[in-house]
Amino acid sequence: MSVMVDALGDGAVVVKRNLIKIVRVPELMIFTLVSPIMFVLLFAYVFGSAINLQGTGYREFLIAGIFAQTVIFGATYTGAGIADDMKKGIIDRFRSLPMSQAAVLVGRTASDVLINLISIAVMAGTGLLVGWRIRTSFWEAVAGFLLLLFFAYTFSWIMAWVGLLVPSPEVVNNAAFIVIFPLTFIANTFVPLENLPTALKVFAEWNPVSSMTQATRELFGNSGGVAATSHAWPIQNPVLYTVLWGLVILAIFVPLSVRQYKRAASR
Repeated sequence: MSVMVDALGDGAVVVKRNLIKIVRVPELMIFTLVSPIMFVLLFAYVFGSAINLQGTGYREFLIAGIFAQTVIFGATYTGAGIADDMKKGIIDRFRSLPMSQAAVLVGRTASDVLINLISIAVMAGTGLLVGWRIRTSFWEAVAGFLLLLFFAYTFSWIMAWVGLLVPSPEVVNNAAFIVIFPLTFIANTFVPLENLPTALKVFAEWNPVSSMTQATRELFGNSGGVAATSHAWPIQNPVLYTVLWGLVILAIFVPLSVRQYKRAASR
């Protein structure tokens, strides 16, 4: 128990350190926020006039997909940040201090959740400007935002593991782009599943990004008739499927990241 308390306490210090870094280099946050705003505006006004949906407007359909894409891409900052600290020798300095071995990873992933929270708030405001509305209860909307943050947190642990494996932040960004880009586009993020070819549709139906997107659409009241177009279990039970995926990711990548941290930092 004391080990966990020490890890959380030391992790809080690392969180503070990461947030101070953003204050001192505000360009990091500015460029983080510009990207989702750009996606909302481009997709809303470029694709919005070309895609017709039954039961819901495209802009309401779109915002959940933008949320999903942004929080997943936001997880790459975890890997890039850790890789940067490794490259500069900061991790070695942390190891010389009387602090928990897990504190660096706990603090890094927690601080990036806070960054994702700010990104979601900015996206929500931009979505309201282009016509997006929450049509469910207050608590359902809160559950939707919490689900997004939970999934972002789980992906941060994947990126933390990647950041400890590669030699530089640039490699993290390139590796993440290769995996995350198709993962977020072969899904129901921007187009309905029935518009995809059969093989891609099957992949998209079981893609956790699709279930997270569908879950947030339902929790925000933006799904319309979209859920009925697929009878796949993940699309019919999106909240449960997303939570299960998140728990599996944490069960695998938290111990992998901690073990890799000990190996990498001892090199």
